[in-house]
Amino acid sequence: MTTDGFTTCLWFDGQAEEAAHYYVSIFKNSSIGRIGRYTEAGPGPAGSVIAVDFTANGHKFVALNGGPQFTFSEAISFQIFCDSQEEIDYYWTKLTENGGEPGPCGWLKDRYGVSWQVVPNGLIEMISDADQEKAARTMRAMMAMGKLDKAALEKVFAGQE
Repeated sequence: MTTDGFTTCLWFDGQAEEAAHYYVSIFKNSSIGRIGRYTEAGPGPAGSVIAVDFTANGHKFVALNGGPQFTFSEAISFQIFCDSQEEIDYYWTKLTENGGEPGPCGWLKDRYGVSWQVVPNGLIEMISDADQEKAARTMRAMMAMGKLDKAALEKVFAGQE
């Protein structure tokens, strides 16, 4: 992995390699890169994973086994912009299964506690439209949803509720 650009470091408590494989299995254009292991110098057990470089959907990440000191929160989330309801459904299902938690307004937490926003393309434009009435009714509809319904949001935006 090169050091130019940005790489997101995700801090785990022993699940770095498992998490990297999990994300690579969900997203296209993904792969596992270098896996770093502790030596006898520590601080972890020799041979155990310290960090895993991986790419998910073309974005560079490092999964770090940093210990229990820090956990994920909703203060940081990843947005997945989707072209279709099928794509929304796919990511929503994959990221909430096996311990993930659905949330409001298209937000969810995966099994590791990482927050995601699964959003239809065009939603940001709808809720920030110059026509305040259209933007407001779309925002109200979105706020009432868990997993977002692309067609329903488009109907509300168009005034076809």
